[in-house]
Formats: sequence, C-alpha cells, structure tokens
Amino acid sequence: MAASVIDGKAFAADVRSKIADHVVRLKEEHGVTPGLAVVLVGEDPASEVYVAAKHKQTVEVGMASFEHKLPADVPEAELFALIDKLNADPDVHGILCQFPVPDHLDERAVVARIDPAKDVDGLSVVNAGLLASGEKGLVSCTPLGCLMLLRDQLGSMSGMEAVVIGRSNLFGKPMGQLLLKENCTVTIAHSRTKDLAEVCARADILVAAVGRAEMVKADWVKPGATVIDVGITRIPHPEKPGKTKLLGDVAYAECAEVAKAITPVPGGVGPMTIACLLANTLTACCRAKGLDEPAGLTA
Repeated sequence: MAASVIDGKAFAADVRSKIADHVVRLKEEHGVTPGLAVVLVGEDPASEVYVAAKHKQTVEVGMASFEHKLPADVPEAELFALIDKLNADPDVHGILCQFPVPDHLDERAVVARIDPAKDVDGLSVVNAGLLASGEKGLVSCTPLGCLMLLRDQLGSMSGMEAVVIGRSNLFGKPMGQLLLKENCTVTIAHSRTKDLAEVCARADILVAAVGRAEMVKADWVKPGATVIDVGITRIPHPEKPGKTKLLGDVAYAECAEVAKAITPVPGGVGPMTIACLLANTLTACCRAKGLDEPAGLTA
C-alpha cells in the first residue's frame, strides 16, 4: 500500500492562518503588532526571491515587515550597527540576516550580534544551548517545521526510534534535540556512520537532510515508517531542456511503497520554513510582552 503524502504546503497554510488569528487578537486586546526585520546584504538572486516571499507572507498574516537592503561591500561595522539598532527597537521582535552573506562577513559573528530573544532563525549558540538543556528558546525554523508535521501525523512519538541523517548545526543537531524532547530514541547518522542503510531501516521516524539526491532507497526504510525529506537538489530536467527539477534526499517513488507516510519534494518540508519563521516571530513577540504563547506553534 502506497504511503500517505504529507502535504507541507497545506499544513503551512494552516499554520499561517493560526498565526494571523493570533496576530488579530494581539492587536485588538493588547495593541501589539509583531514585527519581523530582514536584512539582505548584496544582490544574490535566490536570496532576493526568498526575502520577497518572506515579506509577502509576513504582511499577509498581519505582521509588520521591516526590510533592510545593504550593498555587497558593506563594512562589518555598518552591518553590526544596523543589527544593534534593530536589537534596541521595541517594534522589532524578530531579526533575520539572509544568508549567504559576502565573503568578507563572518556569518557566525553576524548571528552572535543578534539578540538571542530576537533570533527567529534559532541559530545562535544561546538558543542552541537552551534547546539542548530543555529550556525555552527559539528553535531553527526547518527542524521546528518538521516537528510540527510529525506531531500532526503521529501524535505521541514517545518510545519511537528516530534516525536523523545529517549532523549540521542548522538542522541535524536541533532536529535530534527536538525528537529527544518528544521522548524518541534518537540516532544522528552521517557520512561516517557504519552500515548506514541498516541503521536507517530501524527507524520508525526517518529524517533525511544531507543534500544528496535520492540517496535513501526503499531498503533503507522500515515498513510503516514516517519519512521526512529535507534535502533539495536541483538537476537538469530529464524531459524539459533548459528547465530544472528538484529532487530530495529520498528516492520518493520507491520509498513511498514502503513507508506509511512521506513528504514530497517539492511541497513537503519547504513551505514550513517561512511559516515557522513567522511562528517564531509571534512567539518572540509574546515572550517580550509577557503574553501567552501561541498554542501548537512552538517546540
């Protein structure tokens, strides 16, 4: 029996609807409007498209959107001065610097400059430490999105065996921590994991995030498992010259014959990232104002 398809696009739309409802209540009951500031350095075309999408969705849910575009040769001191200004601005509850940045800027230093309470990308060492210690912080958007999809699909994950392929600070490590909080037994696998296929085949929950197109085959998947595909690789389209096709880390067609549920690429995890960025901004706003956090939109 073919797996059910986890529709991330529809789920993300539902998340944005819940956020919009909460934003309306914040405005009506407390006179507060959550605000997201996005900083774009340079003119990377992909980043410009992504920032435009963030702006559009931010406005659609009723939040304030503050865009700051800086030239590619901006001095570090000037970028840091802008971040300091945003840190101090009470109308700004979330700050995101779009990566990649030009080579003369250190991404780690940029992240470290952002107030952890406004670090809605969840990338700072402070937020990573809070997650690891089980305290309240802001969680990296893509892992948070995957967690929401898994909660919706599975309900309780207590006692399940979970395997995350990938150990990046951006995704693999926080995803593992989130699954531990759900009382899963977690293995973080990577390029040097011995017998990787066998390790994956034990998983009730398999999360692939390595950026290697269709690496995960059907015999890597435990029958009845839930498979979350985070990878995105763009290849020349085999049937449309001049066009490209997106592939995930999972060989979708064959794995869908084994799994119970699976995310497609595109249309699975991807739409959840911006939705969770907005959720984090709302959460940061509520925490800053001492108000109740939105139910179901945090880790």
